[in-house]
Amino acid sequence: DQLGRRMRATIVLLGALLARFGKARVPRPGGDDIGARRVEQHLRGLRQMGAHINETKDELVATAGRLRGDRIVFDLPTVTGTENILLAAVTAEGRTEIFNAAREPHVQDLCNLLTKMGARIEGIGTELLIVDGVTELGGAEHTVVADYLEAGTYAIAVAAAGGELRIECSRPQDLQVMLLKLEQAGAHVEAGDGWFRVGRQSGTPINPIDMSTWTFPGFPTDLQAQYMALMTQAEGESVISEYVHENRFQHVRELAKMGAGITVEGRLHAIVHGPCRLRGTEVAIPDIRSGAALVIAALCAEGDSLLRNAWHLDRGYEDMLGKLASVGARIKSVSMDPESSGGHQTYE
Repeated sequence: DQLGRRMRATIVLLGALLARFGKARVPRPGGDDIGARRVEQHLRGLRQMGAHINETKDELVATAGRLRGDRIVFDLPTVTGTENILLAAVTAEGRTEIFNAAREPHVQDLCNLLTKMGARIEGIGTELLIVDGVTELGGAEHTVVADYLEAGTYAIAVAAAGGELRIECSRPQDLQVMLLKLEQAGAHVEAGDGWFRVGRQSGTPINPIDMSTWTFPGFPTDLQAQYMALMTQAEGESVISEYVHENRFQHVRELAKMGAGITVEGRLHAIVHGPCRLRGTEVAIPDIRSGAALVIAALCAEGDSLLRNAWHLDRGYEDMLGKLASVGARIKSVSMDPESSGGHQTYE
C-alpha cells in the first residue's frame, strides 16, 4: 500500500483487475504534486460499465460482474483514464466508445499490444477509440515503445549545455513540436527512422522562444520544466505557458536559488528573463520533471551543485546518472535513500 500510494500508475490497475477478476482494491494514487489530477473521470467511466466502486480516503474498492460496453466521454483527455477504460473494455460485453481519448505514444502502444493479444480496437491514435469486447485475450510478443519524454529530456539538455547527441531507439515523430522549438532556439536538429540528433556548438547563442504546453501531439507538459531551464540561457525574455496542470512551476523556486530570473504570473504563465548566469548551489527536487530541469541547470551552472531528493529521478528515468556521465557530464551519486533526509546526488 505504501509503495502504491507513492505512484500515479496504481490507478490503472483498477480497470485491469475488474476485467480479469471482477473485483479490485487499490490505494488512492499518489505521484508528483503537480495539480489535482483527479480520478473522477476514471470512476465515472467504470461505473457506466457496471462497476460498483466504494471510495474511502485511502483506497478504492470495486466489484463487478462482466463489464458492459458504453459510450464514455472524457471532459478532458486523460492518459491513465484512457488506459483504465481500455483495459476494462477489451473483455467487456459489447462495444465501448471512448470519446476525447488521450493520444500519447504510450496509449497507442498499449492499444497495439492489446490488439496483438486479440483485442478489437479501432481509431488508435485518434480521439475516438472504439473497442468491441472479446471473451478472452491471448499471449503476444511486443517491444515497448521508447520513452519519448526521456529522449526529449536529453535533447533539451544538450541544447542547453552544448555538444551533440544522437538519440537512438526513439521516434522523432512523437516530439515534432519540441524539436521545432529547439531548432527555433538555435540547435541543429536532424532526424531519421528510429533516431534523431541534436547539437549546439558552445558559444552559439540560444534564442528566446515562447512555448505553450498541450496534450499530445502538442508540446508535452512533462518537458516544460526542462525547456524552462534551457530558456534561462537564452538571449532575451521568453514566456512559458502551462495549460495542462495547474501546479507545475515548482521548479521555479529552485532554479531561482541557482540565479535564474523567472517571474510567475498566475498559475499559467512564467516569464524567463534570460540570459541567466547560473551558479552551483544546493537545491531540492520536488518532482520528477523538476528534477530533470535542475540537472540541466546544474550542467549549465558555474561550480558544483548538490541536488537533494534525487530519488525522484529514478522514478522517471533509467540510469540518468550513467547516461549523462557516458557523454561527458561530471556527475556522481552521494546517496539514493528516499527515506533519509538526504537522497542526494551531486552534479558538477
